[in-house]
Amino acid sequence: MYLRTLKNGVTMWNVLIKYILRNRNLNLTIIGVFTALMAFMALRVQMSYEYAQMLPESDSVNVEYRQFKKMFGEEGAIFFVGYDDTLLRDLNTFHEWNDIIDEIKNIEGVSGIFHVGNCFNLEKDTAAKKLFTAPVFKDSVETQKELDSLLNIAYSLSFYEEFLFNKEAGIGVLLIWIDPDFLNSSDRMKLIKSIKNPIEQFGQEKGIEMHYSGMPYIRTTISQMVQRELLIFMFLAMFVAAAILLFFFRSLKALAFSMMIVVIGVIWTLGFLSLFGYEITILSGIIPPILIIIGIENCIYLITKYHTEYISHGNQAKALARVVQKVGYATLLTNVTTAVGFGSFMITGNAILMEFGIIAAINIILMFVFTLILIPTLYSFYSPPSARHTKHLTFKWMKKVSGSIVGIIQYHRPKALIAVTALLLMSAYGIYRLENKGSMVDDIPVNNKMYKDLKFFEENLSGVLPVEVTIDTKKRKGLFSISTLNKIDEFQKKLLDYPEVSKPLSIVEVVKFSKQAFYGGRSEMYSMPNRQEKDFILGYLPDVKSGDNNSDILNSFVDTSYQTARISIRIKNLYTPEIAELKANLRADLDSIFPTDRYITHITGSTIVFQKGSEYLVRNLIYSLLLAIGIISVLMFLMFNSIQMVLISMVSNLLPLLAAAGLMGLLGIDLKPSTIIIYSIALGIAVDAAIHLLSRYRQQLRMTDWNVKESILKAVGETANGMIYSGIVLVFGFAVFILSGFGGTQSLGYLIGFTLFVAMFANLIILPSLVLYFDKRATTKSFGKPVFEILDEEEEEEKEDK
Repeated sequence: MYLRTLKNGVTMWNVLIKYILRNRNLNLTIIGVFTALMAFMALRVQMSYEYAQMLPESDSVNVEYRQFKKMFGEEGAIFFVGYDDTLLRDLNTFHEWNDIIDEIKNIEGVSGIFHVGNCFNLEKDTAAKKLFTAPVFKDSVETQKELDSLLNIAYSLSFYEEFLFNKEAGIGVLLIWIDPDFLNSSDRMKLIKSIKNPIEQFGQEKGIEMHYSGMPYIRTTISQMVQRELLIFMFLAMFVAAAILLFFFRSLKALAFSMMIVVIGVIWTLGFLSLFGYEITILSGIIPPILIIIGIENCIYLITKYHTEYISHGNQAKALARVVQKVGYATLLTNVTTAVGFGSFMITGNAILMEFGIIAAINIILMFVFTLILIPTLYSFYSPPSARHTKHLTFKWMKKVSGSIVGIIQYHRPKALIAVTALLLMSAYGIYRLENKGSMVDDIPVNNKMYKDLKFFEENLSGVLPVEVTIDTKKRKGLFSISTLNKIDEFQKKLLDYPEVSKPLSIVEVVKFSKQAFYGGRSEMYSMPNRQEKDFILGYLPDVKSGDNNSDILNSFVDTSYQTARISIRIKNLYTPEIAELKANLRADLDSIFPTDRYITHITGSTIVFQKGSEYLVRNLIYSLLLAIGIISVLMFLMFNSIQMVLISMVSNLLPLLAAAGLMGLLGIDLKPSTIIIYSIALGIAVDAAIHLLSRYRQQLRMTDWNVKESILKAVGETANGMIYSGIVLVFGFAVFILSGFGGTQSLGYLIGFTLFVAMFANLIILPSLVLYFDKRATTKSFGKPVFEILDEEEEEEKEDK
C-alpha cells in the first residue's frame, strides 16, 4: 500500500489521490455530464456588438454624453462612404449611383441617407416670409448639360463643403444614418454588409475605389475580426500545444489526454460566459486560447512528474499518487497566482475587463482541477510509460542547458548580475521613452483597409470621429440673440486654427445658409447677418416645432426651445493626450467667449468619452497590477513564511516586467489599455517558476542539513527541465497571438512571450544568485516552516521507504 497515514495525520493530498483513484468512473461521469451541460450553454453564447464602455455610468463625462444623446440623438450612427466625385459628373453613372442609393434607402435599419444627389437648397417664400427647403435635383436629370448645371449649384452651397464633398480634392461623400436599434445588435453586421456590398460592386464595375468609415462601420469590422480570430487562435493554440507535446513526450496518449483536458476547459469557459450572461468581446475572445496554453503547461508538469516518479521506482500506482502528493500544492498555488493576475482586472471598474477577469480566474482554477483529476485517472487505465515516452527526461541538450545554468550560478554570478544591471539600464532608457497614449483605432494595422480608409477621410474631410460642443443660453429663445450667434461664430472661427478639426456644423451655418438663400443663392453672401439683417433673416427660419421637412435642417442643431445649440465637429484619429490637449484648448476658447454667468458649455461626444475612459482604464489597470503584486506576495509568504524570500522572488519576477516596459519604449509601443493588461497576466504566470524552484529548494535544505549553496544548486538542477519545458510552451503558445489583426492582441503575444522568456532565466539564474548573495538573511529557519504545512516530497519519500 503506497498511501500512508503520516505521523501528524493524513494530508489533504493523500485523501484527494485516494478519492481520485478509487472513484475513477464516477469522476469521469460527473465531469462528462457537467461538460455536456456546459457545451449546451456554450452554444448559446453571443458575440458582443456594443461599443466598449470604459467609464463608469456615474462618471461626469458619461453623464454629459447621455444628456447630449437624449437631447440631440445618437451622434455616432453615421456610416461614411467616400468616393471620387467623377462618378457624379457622367450622366449615366450618376443615375446608376442614384439607383444604388435608392436600393439602400429601403434596407431595414437605414434611417436616412444624405448625399449630393438629394441635397437641398433654401428658397425664399416672400408671401409666407419663410425659407423652405427645395431639392437641388428636383426632377429626373435628362441631359449632361442639365447635370453639369445642377452640380455647379450644389457645389456653390458652402454649407455642404467638407460635409458632402471636398470640391478642391474632387471627393464626394455619402452619409448613411443607422437606426440606433441596430447599432448594438447582431443585425448590425448583416446591415453593414447589405449596405456595403452593392456599393463595392458598383465601385469595382466603374473602376472607382470606395472608402468606408464611421463608428458603425468601425465597430462592425472589429466585431467580425474578433469572431474570426476566436476560432483561428483556438485552433492555432491547440496546434502549437500538440506539436510541443509530441516533441517532448513522443506519446499519443499524452497528446490525447492533454487535448481532452484543454477542450473541456474551453467548453466550460464558453459555458460560463453564457451562464453569467456575458458576451464574447475582443478581450474574452482570447480567454480560450490562453487557457489552452495554461492547461498544457499544467499537463506537462504533471506528466513529467509521473514519468520521473515511474523511472525512479517502477511502480505505476505509486507514481500516479505522488503526482498529486508532491506537486499538488505547488501547482495549486501557481494556478492561484495566475488566476490572481487575471482576477485583478475585477477592480478596474470596467465591465469588459471585470468579465474578462472573472471568467479567466474561475476557469484557470477549474483547468487545474480537471488536470489534477484527469491525468492520474486516465493514465491509470493504461500500461506504464515506455522508454520512448520518458526519453524527454534525458535529452542531452537539456542536460547541457541545465548544467550551464548551474555553472553560471556557481561560478559566474557577478557576470550574471552585471548583465542584469545592463538590462535594467536599457529598460530604464526604454521606460523613459515610453508614452501613455492610445487612439480609437490604433490597434488596427496600418495596412488594413479600414485604417487606410480612415486616413482617406482625414486627408479629405479632416476625419470622422465625432466631437460635440453644446451652448446652453439659460433662457428660452436665447439663440435668437445676434450676440449669441456671433459668439458661436467667433468660436467656430477659432476652430479653423486646429488642423485636426473639421469644418463645424451648427445653427450659425444654417443662418449663413439662410442669408445666402435670402440674397438669391449668391455664394459670397454665405456669412453672418449684421444687426440690420438679423431680424428679418432669423424670422425666415423654419419653426423647429412644425415637424415638416423644412424644420429638419434646424432640428439637428437646436433644441425645441431654442435655448441650447449644438456645434458638431469631426476630428482625426488623435492619440489620447492630443485629444485631452484639444479639449483643454477648446475649453479655454469657450470660456474666453462665453461668460459662465450667462452660458453653460459642454464638450462631449464618443471621442471625448473614449479619451477619458482610456485614461481611467490605464490608471485602474495600474492599481490592478499593484493589487496582483500584493496578493501574490501574500500567497508566497503563506507558503514560504519568509519576507526576505518573498522580496527576493518578487524582485526576480518584477525584473521581466521592467524589461518588457523598456522594450515597449525602445520599439515605440505605447502604454494603453490593450498593452498594460499584459503586466498582471505575465506576473501571475511568471511567478509560477519561482514557486516550484523555492519549494524544491526548501526540500533540499532539509536533506542537506541547511547547506544553502548545495541546496539551491540541486534545486535548480532538478527543476530546470520543467521550468524550461514550461517556458517553451508559454512563449510559443502566446506567440500565436502575433498573427492577430489587432495591435493590442499582437502585443499580448510578443510582449508576454518576451516577458515570460526573461522570467524563465530570471528564475533560473537571478533568483538562485540572489539567494546565495543573501543566504543568511533570506534563508532563515522560518523559511522551512510554512504558515500552511504541506506534505514535503523528501519527508514523504523517507516515510514510505521505512
